[in-house]
Amino acid sequence: MQPSRVDLEALLRALTVADVRFVIVGGAAAVLHGAPVTTLDLDIVPEQSNVNTERLQGVLRDHHAVIRDPAGRHLEPSLQALRGSGQLQLITDLGPLDILCRLRDGRGYDELALHADDMAADDLGLQVLDLETLIEIKSSTGRAKDRLVVPLLLAILKGDTAR
Repeated sequence: MQPSRVDLEALLRALTVADVRFVIVGGAAAVLHGAPVTTLDLDIVPEQSNVNTERLQGVLRDHHAVIRDPAGRHLEPSLQALRGSGQLQLITDLGPLDILCRLRDGRGYDELALHADDMAADDLGLQVLDLETLIEIKSSTGRAKDRLVVPLLLAILKGDTAR
């Protein structure tokens, strides 16, 4: 399934209206901190309580989320997967959503929420991974696309600390 549109703001709105607790990480976090980059997906680390994962699954169901499967199978995300430690690469009718239950280093929502900035985007209250932690994570991945964005994030951080 390919979404008819990519509307990450609408996806964020759906999650926040449903009172899903999550931290925004990845490219969307870089964009929200002011990095001059684009992203076509939303990466989140959700809080994994029973109530929160049920809310998250409801949003996913409402937006026809399926796992991005190269074989083309129609696989819906289960509560068990949302409460696990892996990553789910989903496609929704609002665009791609990557759910990172835990980062590669084992950190989940509870650890990352301690390093999140509260941000307002339009009328949405969001938890966004802070610049220092985002730089740390992107520096450790070894991926070319992350190596390219780290200098931009460092420049933003330097500008923030100069104020």
